[in-house]
Amino acid sequence: MSSLIIPPADILGDLTSRTPVGLLSRQEKDRLIERGFLGLYRWYTARSQETRNWNPDKSFDWRKLRHDFSEPLMQILQGFFAVEYFTPDYVDEILNLVRRSHGRSHFQLRWGSEEEKHADTWENSLLFSHQRTPDFIESYKEDLRSSVHRSIWEGDALRNLVYTVFQERATQLNYLNLLKIANGKSDKPQHKDDADPVLARVAQTIATDEAAHYNFFLEGVRLFLYYYPQRTLEAIQDVITHFTMPANNIVPDWDAFNYAVYKAGIYGPREYARDVVQVVFRNLGIESRKKLEEGIKKGRIVPTKDDDGTHLTAIWDTFDYGLVEGDVQRIYGKIVKHEKDFGRYELDPTDFVPNPEWPKK
Repeated sequence: MSSLIIPPADILGDLTSRTPVGLLSRQEKDRLIERGFLGLYRWYTARSQETRNWNPDKSFDWRKLRHDFSEPLMQILQGFFAVEYFTPDYVDEILNLVRRSHGRSHFQLRWGSEEEKHADTWENSLLFSHQRTPDFIESYKEDLRSSVHRSIWEGDALRNLVYTVFQERATQLNYLNLLKIANGKSDKPQHKDDADPVLARVAQTIATDEAAHYNFFLEGVRLFLYYYPQRTLEAIQDVITHFTMPANNIVPDWDAFNYAVYKAGIYGPREYARDVVQVVFRNLGIESRKKLEEGIKKGRIVPTKDDDGTHLTAIWDTFDYGLVEGDVQRIYGKIVKHEKDFGRYELDPTDFVPNPEWPKK
């Protein structure tokens, strides 16, 4: 059955189809990545339904939310709502890019269904605070709907995937740092009286979702990094060089929101470098940004199968390929366990296939 899966023809654009003897072909790599994404999607869905099946309206005691938050905190909640409100745009754009991939396209729908809950939850926080009127909220939504979000990586499935890893980690960090304020642990004077148990539960719940999203997309990037290391490293470099949070150019009050987030110690350049980039690098076995840039410049050129050209391979010292291989084996391990739990493995197993390009020492 696995041989019937047709991987997306444009999964990496214009990669050459010629393959040196003894290496995996492009078609085989694409098939393995597709099977990995499909297995991850099915595993993720089962786990999500078992552990994070909450509702924006019924899972929180909204009537007990306080009515006297500081205005800087209200600006932050309003900004969080605005960013999440563009979920239909985020889903639409990527869905059209990956529609031929079963695992990625179906996960995009699942991801969207969870992200829209975040928008509804942040809208509830505005309404039940009694500090934003229903008329204001409706007018604000009209302003948001007048714009359409477009990724700077429009048309590039791999860079959009890599971007989402960094974006999900940054979003999780935003909500975790909001949680500190809601728990009364902020050292910022403007937030000394903003503690609230309902808001704390909201921030914790959504941050947990974002952690799950981060881990899914991270696993996806690991698959690409394992089978297409050079191109994935190049994509990572491009993304961190041009990274910005989503919708920053279309949210009408972005500057005020961004300033409030920065002054609260929730998110800024320092947090991005230390708690986003460094964390993602550590998870992907990349030593540093400098090492990444140097490694890409030193890419080795090797001949193709029929000596009719060359292709670029990764510099293996750029990152810990052994760590990535272990992580990819772990990915397949949890997929196999899931498939065995309900019987699919007996009929159509998903198994790990090593990449022989790695020059093991």
